[in-house]
Amino acid sequence: MKEPGSETHPLKFKVPIFGDGGVGKTTLTHRFLNGVFKESYQLTIGMDFFLKKIKINGKSISLQIWDFAGEKKFRFLLPGAVMGANGTILMFDLTRYVTFKNLTDWLAAINEANEIHDQKFIPILLVGSKLDLDGMRTVPKEEAIKFAKQNNFIDYIECSSKSGENVEELFAIISRSIVKKLK
Repeated sequence: MKEPGSETHPLKFKVPIFGDGGVGKTTLTHRFLNGVFKESYQLTIGMDFFLKKIKINGKSISLQIWDFAGEKKFRFLLPGAVMGANGTILMFDLTRYVTFKNLTDWLAAINEANEIHDQKFIPILLVGSKLDLDGMRTVPKEEAIKFAKQNNFIDYIECSSKSGENVEELFAIISRSIVKKLK
């Protein structure tokens, strides 16, 4: 019998990414998958689904990344994206304060969907995007850290899909948290 997390039987984790339109969810996903930065992408319609195999703590993991559209008209799809999720990434744009302010609505919708599906503590990682535009920052790091702590998120990290800074690390953080939860 093969052990879960082995090369032949990787652990499978569903990780949806939520946040307002334009915060960089698609750019982040493609940077993580392909290691390249593209200046612009077409608007995500509904949600896109991607797979990437990684290794965390010696375990093989197949990450199912669900890139969820940020526009309100797609919110009716959110419960389906949350169903069966092992972890969640909640993302905002460091240069657009409104995307940080809207995290409260996103979190309420995620929590409601978790209740509908009777899912207990699903790790959430808060991600501030566009760190390469730090000079245009409108969200103080301390405020984001405070929000993450107040809402019992597993962590807060800032990243840049353009430079690649912390992209691999943020997916490692959420994956390690999920592995830890399995123990």
